[in-house]
Amino acid sequence: MMTVKKLLSLFGLKWDPFSPGIPIEAVLVSSKMEHFFWSIENHLVRDGGFALVTGDPGSGKSVVMRLLDERLSRVGEITVARLEYPQSAVADFYRELGDLFGVQLRPHNRWAGFKALRERWKAHIKSTLIRPVLLVDEAQQMSPLVLNELRILSSTHFDSRIILSVVLAGDGRLTDKLRREELLPLGSRVRTRLSMDAASRDELLACLRHLVKSAGNASLMTKELMSTLCEHAVGNYRVLTNMAGELLAVAAHRECSQIDEKLFFEVFPAPGQQSKKRNRQSSPSR
Repeated sequence: MMTVKKLLSLFGLKWDPFSPGIPIEAVLVSSKMEHFFWSIENHLVRDGGFALVTGDPGSGKSVVMRLLDERLSRVGEITVARLEYPQSAVADFYRELGDLFGVQLRPHNRWAGFKALRERWKAHIKSTLIRPVLLVDEAQQMSPLVLNELRILSSTHFDSRIILSVVLAGDGRLTDKLRREELLPLGSRVRTRLSMDAASRDELLACLRHLVKSAGNASLMTKELMSTLCEHAVGNYRVLTNMAGELLAVAAHRECSQIDEKLFFEVFPAPGQQSKKRNRQSSPSR
């Protein structure tokens, strides 16, 4: 069994460039991501309200949230909280918020919890002039009741004073959910949006090059292989890194010095080639 340390040593890597847990510096930040971060840092944390990150699974939403979390956490005055259990019912939602913001809550007395949280956020704004930030990944799992509770919690004085900044990230189900009649008031409060559309071939290629270079081995893959990977990734970053990670594992097992296109077609044969291979294996020997 090859250990991670041995795998990295074999290819001269500082880390696995295709692992979900790559360091922040290994993430390539696009111009539209940079614009979104700027808007959050310069507007949302000061004015409050909702922001939205949407896209298909594997399009990079969680990476955006991770980057945003890291960037906001550098600012000492900003309180950043991360909701870990978006699918909770209202009572558990309050329990988690109380834990995140250091407020003693009694779930059976929702009014007291509602009041205590808002007082905590108001005190934070008074001392820093910056709204606390709540980050919610997989927000499509949140129930309409919880989303509406969050909307009401986040503003005071007949909706004229916003006391919380919320960034929701989710797939198309979240977008559809916000179009529902009972959630239209929340949807209308989204101030900043980032849509993670299918990546172009050039965007995938730039990401792949950045990953291997930042990991310490820019020549880990041949140019031809990189091009082939991007053509087969269907515009999806997760598909791209999953395929690249599988190739890296096979190459490590064979102790290859570089990963090339030949290995790709051995590991991921075309459907017609797979059928021919099965026919040859099943045909009786003469």
